[in-house]
Amino acid sequence: MSQLILTLPLTPSAGPPEYRFCLSHDGESVARHGRASAALLPATGRAAGELVALVPAHALSWQRVQLPPGVPLHGPRMRAVLEGLLEDNLLDEPSQLHFALAPGAAAGASTWVAVCNRAWLQSALQALEAAGRPVARVVPEMAPGAPVPALHCSGTAEAPLALISGLPPHGGVAALPLTAAALALLPKPVPSLVDAPSIEEAFAISVTAEPAVAALAEQLLGQNVPLLGAAEHELKAARTLWDLAQFELASSGRTRAMRKAGGLLGSLLRAPQWRAARWAAVLLLVAQIAGLNLWAWQQRSGLLAKEDAVRNTLTASFPKVQVVVEPVLQMERELTALRQDAGALTAGDLEPMLAAAGGTLAAQSSASAIDFTPAALQVRGVTPSPEEMESAAKALQAGGYQLTQETDSLWLRTGARR
Repeated sequence: MSQLILTLPLTPSAGPPEYRFCLSHDGESVARHGRASAALLPATGRAAGELVALVPAHALSWQRVQLPPGVPLHGPRMRAVLEGLLEDNLLDEPSQLHFALAPGAAAGASTWVAVCNRAWLQSALQALEAAGRPVARVVPEMAPGAPVPALHCSGTAEAPLALISGLPPHGGVAALPLTAAALALLPKPVPSLVDAPSIEEAFAISVTAEPAVAALAEQLLGQNVPLLGAAEHELKAARTLWDLAQFELASSGRTRAMRKAGGLLGSLLRAPQWRAARWAAVLLLVAQIAGLNLWAWQQRSGLLAKEDAVRNTLTASFPKVQVVVEPVLQMERELTALRQDAGALTAGDLEPMLAAAGGTLAAQSSASAIDFTPAALQVRGVTPSPEEMESAAKALQAGGYQLTQETDSLWLRTGARR
């Protein structure tokens, strides 16, 4: 899935704001990054691509709360509940703040709540909307809940930052200046692993640093630190399930849901992590098509074999038939001709039809006339009741005849289906 990730600026600018952006065509690798105004931002490149807004870590605070049971997670009641739960822990008025629940939050359970200035976030999203670049998701730069604590060193050489998440006892995210005092918050190196080959093994924490501050981070930690560029860090943040656009910022939730659905479809169709699933789906589809074709071929082969058997029976029984068009009809004609040559009566002759009609319609003595053509007998002046008509039709059908009524006449014909 193609993604364009924008870092929202914290301070207003005199002219059009510039955004640090990161473009990825597959959600895994960076295709392009830089800074540009909204009008000059690159396109996502695909209809299923999404624009993700990234909130800097130092614009958010994190609170752990116990949600009450029975309250809808994203309704106005939950917003009021969060204001009451967090009122004593916040420096600003709750009405001026925006709240967002962690993905997977459930009523009656403990969860993380992201808090930021509502007016700032709302105006930043509205500016992008006005520029024709609506946001599909809003994600935090770093969020709690990772399996292991994490430290990411970012910023510039003049203003280095340490982003720390998951450290006890709070476990949230802290954005601090990259100094020895900030790194003192990290777990102490395990004595037996002080000379460990990697800093992760020494500190039991995931550590990365951007190139601009990597030297300072290595100096303060006394270890080599893996590099992670700013664009790769932003792309990693966009892969989380977080979406801060909740409550009052979710007014366009239906559109956002459609964009998410499109993004998910694009991810299923293009993202490398779904390649195995795509191949499995293709193989399953091919197997289904092959199975249906095999079944159809078997059915057709069976039908052709039966038609050949009927033709062979006709030509073997009546060698003078050279061209077979309708084998069943031709066989009936040949049998009729044989009976006529032998002087035998057929079901379509006058005597058998009169006998069948007389045995069934004996109670109808008002017949005024009888007309006969081969395989069709018309009895005039007979008007049975619907019950008598139904009973007579069933009895004659068992003998291979079809009985119908037309005005004041009854028609008896051969060839009724059994």
